[in-house]
Order: sequence, then structure tokens, then C-alpha cells
Amino acid sequence: MVYLENMFAGLPKTSEVEHLKQELLSGMEDKYLELKRAGKSENEAIGIVISEFGNIEELTAELGIQPAGIEEAAPVLTEEEAYDYAAVKRSVGLWTGLGVFLCASGVAFLIFLDTFFEHNNIKSMTGSMETGSLLGLIGMFVLIAFAVGMFIHSGMKLDRFKYMEKGFQLPYALKMSLQRSQAHFALTYRVSIITGVGLCVLSPVFIFAGAYINDDYASYGVSLFMLMAAVGVFLFIYYGNIQGAYTKLLEEPHFSADKKEQERMVGAVGAIVWPLATALFLFTGFVYQRWDVNWAIFPITGVLFGMFSNTYHILKRKNPS
Repeated sequence: MVYLENMFAGLPKTSEVEHLKQELLSGMEDKYLELKRAGKSENEAIGIVISEFGNIEELTAELGIQPAGIEEAAPVLTEEEAYDYAAVKRSVGLWTGLGVFLCASGVAFLIFLDTFFEHNNIKSMTGSMETGSLLGLIGMFVLIAFAVGMFIHSGMKLDRFKYMEKGFQLPYALKMSLQRSQAHFALTYRVSIITGVGLCVLSPVFIFAGAYINDDYASYGVSLFMLMAAVGVFLFIYYGNIQGAYTKLLEEPHFSADKKEQERMVGAVGAIVWPLATALFLFTGFVYQRWDVNWAIFPITGVLFGMFSNTYHILKRKNPS
């Protein structure tokens, strides 16, 4: 079977080629069993089968099947390259997730200090700015600066794998090994996603609890809401990058340019929508002090963005042009 997979590795993945492969497999198995019944050893039987069925070029020429040009030009990844890519993706997920967590922590720190100083009537010495706001802004920008450094570091680590965007091939044994690793990781991935979703869904409870105790405590609840949701997002990013590495390595070589364009479009829209949602959240919180309700901006944005993404993919599938 491994030999047959290697024979067909350079051919396009069409129904005609798949049918031809199944016919050859059936014929090779029948011939092998016939030779074994005739008293041939296993090695002798395999050698005879390969010699009789090993010339795939004649069959493809008769059927007019041309080798897939993209696979001829695509480099073959070694085991070291594949696992190195997976390790780098894991590291990128860690640094990116921590960066996002620091950004959320910075906002939570700003809200907490501003609320704490206001409730305790701690005034600024200069009177030009509330002490809590000043210290909170300083802390927030310091954390965001560290986060930006993490994002840049993560992006640079992936630069050396840009050649993979042009396509690549995997040896059959390596592909099987990666598929087994992905299967073993599947449970961990599901648990992490479920946990992340649970944290994000439950995070507004802190706001409700704070408002229930005292309206002034709702802002403290917002800080905890940001931190708890950030932990959930960290799980999405970290484990999502690990899963993404397997998906990238095991994707079909004929992954269409149209599909990649769809992913780029959705990513571009997300890069605009989520920062706008965050800006709206901060604006309504600091200007109108509506921390008790403005947390709903994020789940609403998530639902609307999900609707856009799914609708866009459906429309592109119906009208690929």
C-alpha cells in the first residue's frame, strides 16, 4: 500500500486517478495471493508484483492523465522540517496568547486602578489627571508594549517557513505519523476549546455579581471579566496554533487559491472588527460608565462576525467565480 501511494503521489487527486489506484490495488493483492499459494516467499511475491504492476507511466499515458505540475515543483518536507514547523507554531501560539492576555490585563489594570482611586477619594497632587487613571494608563501601555514585542517575535519566528505557502509534499510515512499525532491531540484540543468557551461565557458573571453587591463594584467585575475572558482566548490561540500546525501540514496539496483568498478576506475583516469592538467597549466604559452592559459588545460582535464568516464561505462556494 505504501508503494502504491508513492506511485500515485505525483498524480492529480481526481476520481479517475482514485479509481485507477483502487483497480491496481485489487490486482496487486490478487496477484500476491496467487503467488503465495503457488509457494513463493513473501519477498519473491512482492518483487514479482512490483515488476508487473510498477510501471504507472504507461497506464497514465494510455488514459491521458498528466502528472500534477504543482506537486512536481513542490518540495518534499523532511521529518525534521515538519516537526520543527509544529514546534514553532506551538511557540508562536504561546507567545501570541500571552501577548493577548497582557493586552487584556492592561485594560483590566486601568479599569481597576481608576475605580479603586475614585472610590477611595485619592486625588492627584497636580489635579490635572486622576491618579488612578494616570497610573492605570502607564501600566496598560507598559503591558501592551511587552505584548507588541511578543507579537513581533512570534511573527519573525514563522518567517523562515514562508516557502511552505507555495506548496509542499510529505512522505507517506511522515504523513501517517502526523495523522496519528493529530488524533492523539484531538481530545486535548476539544477540552481546551470547551474550557475556553466556558470561561468566556461565564466571565460576565463577575460584572453581575459586582453590580448585585454594589453598583460601584461593577467596574471591579469588569476587570475580572477581562482577565477571565483573556484566559479563554489564550486557550483558543495556544491550542488553536497547535491544531493549525497539523492542519497546515496535512492539508491537501490542491488546497485551492480561492479557499486561501476566502481565509484572507475573513482574517482582514476580523482585524478591523475586533479592534473596533474593543475601542467601543473602552469608550462606552470610560465616557458613559456603562461597564454593567457594554461587556455585551464582545459576544454580539462574535455572533455577527461568525454570521459574516459562514455566509461569506457559503456564497463563495455557490459562486466560485
